[in-house]
Amino acid sequence: MFFQNLRHAIRLLYKNLAVTTAALATLAIGIGATTAIFTVAYAVLLKPLPYDQADQVVSLREVNASGRPVNFTDPNFEDIRAQSHSLQGVAEFRRWIASVSGGAEPVRVGVAPVSKDFFPIMRVQPVLGRDFAPEEQHFGAAPVALVAHSFWKQFLGSQTDFSKIKLTILNQSVSVIGVLPSGFDFPENSQVWVPRELFERYPSRTAHNWQVIARLRDGASVAQARAELGAIARQLHQQYAPDVDMTDAFVVRLQDELARPVRPALIVLLASVGFLLLVACLNVANLLLVQTAARQNEFSIRVALGAKRAQLLQQFLIEALLLSLCGGALGVLAARVAVAGLLRLAPAELQNLRGISVNPPVLLFAFAVMAAIAIGLGVSSARSAIRSSSQDGLSCGTRSHLPSVSSHRAASLIVVGQLAMTLILLTGAGLLGRSLLRVLSVSPGFRTEQVLTVDLSLSNVNKPEDKPRRVAFLNDLVSGLRAIPGVTDAGGIGYLPLVAGDHSDGTYIVLSPGQAPPRSMDELDPLFHGPNTGYAAYAVASDGFFTSLDIPLLRGRLFDQRDSLDSPQVALISESLAHEKWPGQEPLGRTIEFGNMDGDLRPLTVIGVVGDVHASSLEENPQPTIYVSYRQRPQAASHFAAVVRSTVEPSALIPTARQLVRNLDPGVPPEFGSFAALVSSSLRARRFNLILVGFFAGAALLLAVVGLYGVMAHSVVRRAAEIGVRIALGATRANILRLVLAQGVRVTAIGVILGIAGSLALTRAIRSLLFGLDPADPATFAAVALLLIAVAFLACYLPARRASNVDPMVALHYE
Repeated sequence: MFFQNLRHAIRLLYKNLAVTTAALATLAIGIGATTAIFTVAYAVLLKPLPYDQADQVVSLREVNASGRPVNFTDPNFEDIRAQSHSLQGVAEFRRWIASVSGGAEPVRVGVAPVSKDFFPIMRVQPVLGRDFAPEEQHFGAAPVALVAHSFWKQFLGSQTDFSKIKLTILNQSVSVIGVLPSGFDFPENSQVWVPRELFERYPSRTAHNWQVIARLRDGASVAQARAELGAIARQLHQQYAPDVDMTDAFVVRLQDELARPVRPALIVLLASVGFLLLVACLNVANLLLVQTAARQNEFSIRVALGAKRAQLLQQFLIEALLLSLCGGALGVLAARVAVAGLLRLAPAELQNLRGISVNPPVLLFAFAVMAAIAIGLGVSSARSAIRSSSQDGLSCGTRSHLPSVSSHRAASLIVVGQLAMTLILLTGAGLLGRSLLRVLSVSPGFRTEQVLTVDLSLSNVNKPEDKPRRVAFLNDLVSGLRAIPGVTDAGGIGYLPLVAGDHSDGTYIVLSPGQAPPRSMDELDPLFHGPNTGYAAYAVASDGFFTSLDIPLLRGRLFDQRDSLDSPQVALISESLAHEKWPGQEPLGRTIEFGNMDGDLRPLTVIGVVGDVHASSLEENPQPTIYVSYRQRPQAASHFAAVVRSTVEPSALIPTARQLVRNLDPGVPPEFGSFAALVSSSLRARRFNLILVGFFAGAALLLAVVGLYGVMAHSVVRRAAEIGVRIALGATRANILRLVLAQGVRVTAIGVILGIAGSLALTRAIRSLLFGLDPADPATFAAVALLLIAVAFLACYLPARRASNVDPMVALHYE
């Protein structure tokens, strides 16, 4: 019986090829889009990390007095490690970009200092060589490193004799002692790991420099660890106040912490594609409903010949399952292509993830979706068919091939649901689109056109004799860039605005007139708890940075040649900092102590005020910033990004600029880009969300309109005789047009009203993705509703126009 029903289903689908093709295309769109988004969501949110018992690995953060999670200080980390009983290991780590030479060529790669428990926590061992030895994990020890498997193959020629390999990192000779397993990538995009203990320990309990991971003891939960570490944090706050600003501890699974930046957007995309899938299923249900109505004679004859309801249900389930499997197979194939496209569009947080593919768990999800669709479609079609008795079906005569009133009503209800869900998707896309436009209208505080960026990772300046050499290098770099034909100005800064990086910020101190500056860190620490403090970003820059990007000088002067290593230390401050600390007062001549950022305790005198710059994001308010000169504080310029304004295309300058850097220091590999592209990249996540939600909304709109058109077209066929009678009795074309349009307008109006209600309830979930807009923005709701009404009216008008042209003799012939 099963195979007989299967053969019948195949013949039926082939016989109604137009309906089958439409249903398959609709299901392929819905299942393909859903599978593609689930593939990404699974890799980010659900797929276990590739570590042994990864659920035990947690991320730890301090929580400050304002409730904000921050990095750990060294003393607080040590106390947590010593006092915790729920953790079996705790480790510090960081990651930064550094120039590494000594291999096949100098490269800029991620270098990660990690403390002694890091690799036991991750349960990772070198596949070649050995791990760090205890005697290599202390301040002043000979530097050693472990390298990534890919780095070992690409830049070290797969050498196994590590005694011959010496890398230069941060101006130090580093011995390679081992190679980590292929695929190990934590911290993300790291290629070289060195002992954290090689770097100086900071005794301050307010120097938040280190990220921390830990592994839970067997049987311990995240909640238990959070409660225990919170108690320790509060005890430390009481014991060391006011020298400590930690009031609580934040504990979360490492997987959740890594997914945190993209979790809200992925949840919104999953919900959006879920709506699209529902619209697609409703569209197919409508197609099958019409087909079922046309087969009433068949079902009535089968019932009259003794067919049981269970047999009819089995037939419908097999037909629906065959349709769903074929559509789902096409959808999975489309999803494989779509995933590659998604990753090209995706922000960096997703592009850097590995292992995003249509894997067995994703295929299982897709099969579950197909099965659910098949059951839903089969049961709904069977109910419609079984509802009519054999006598009713056989007495219908020739009109049995036309949809019944009940089936037409059901089809209308389906279209109402489609329109409502489509309006919800269109509203979400509209809100995201308007948010993007508002972000783009924000002035970043600088010009980005025709600007080349030259990103450099330099060695640390640890000795007094290294400072003049660093100043000379940067002087030659800036002057050499200015000398390139077509260049109008050049300068540089520690980290470019709107580009992710290890931006420095911290607490500064405003010194009173006549107040002696601190002579040591011990004298500096007590000043942090006085009234004359503030929080600001710290940036080393050149005067050309401001002129190249047209950042306005509002008061005073910029840096110049007078600001040398031995001259009085000076600073520029941003407009927001001037308003914050000296509202209505003269900031020039004020003295600031910010030596906790670079170890130089000489006070800074404010010589100028410059315009605010959006450093982190266009969506965040400009952060108060203190700028220092690289000529005076070269130790703060271990990372330096030059900006070059030109009258020619920035890419045309790259060969000359690359040769200039190679001549100055062959061991420093530059990274080039255009400032406009970097700024555009900062908006990539927002554009990614908009493109996908907009695509889902557009696809849903198309399906809903096709569904509405189908309902109206079948309504015209069903009412052909009625329309013929009306025309024969004197009804005009305008009368018929209004009659048919009224039906479509009712369906559309109900769908729009339900869609607006649903949007008001659901769009609040995307509040975190909006900028400068309320989730209930009336302009967006009105525009989206008008768009849907206009498109729906067009879908209704075409069948109504056909109805108004009905020949009454032809229509009455069916009676």
